[in-house]
Amino acid sequence: MPRRNMKWAVAAAALAAAALAAVVSLNRGGGSAEATGDPSRGSVLYAENCASCHGKDLEGQPDWRSPGEEGVLPAPPHDRTGHTWHHGDGMLFEYTKLGGQEALEQMGVTGVASGMPGYAGILTDQEIWDILAFIKASWPEREQELQRQRTLSEQLKEN
Repeated sequence: MPRRNMKWAVAAAALAAAALAAVVSLNRGGGSAEATGDPSRGSVLYAENCASCHGKDLEGQPDWRSPGEEGVLPAPPHDRTGHTWHHGDGMLFEYTKLGGQEALEQMGVTGVASGMPGYAGILTDQEIWDILAFIKASWPEREQELQRQRTLSEQLKEN
């Protein structure tokens, strides 16, 4: 990937992460997430709702770090090679429930395009937690621990 595209992708991801952290805080009103789920049930739900974009083996779309012609980044992997484990539970939940673009728009963020649809009205909150539990169960212990730390940090910021 050309250097300027990588810089754009990194900047867009950082901006999206900051905006979504704020969305999580606003939408939760200071409460903490109920981050429990059933990975077995999540596996089935992931196959039905997520695998078409993020891959049946959590591998994401090819060249996922480079925006397409419309400026939208392809679906990232959810395995250890992606950035999903870089985010706390609250952010992952809200991003899934609201969808990337709605979450960004609520924060007034422009110039970043997300192709992630929102699943509110399609999946229940518990089903979203089940999918997240399935994804998280696929990560090696190191990534799981780092993600747990990010969740704790996110919860501390809310309180």
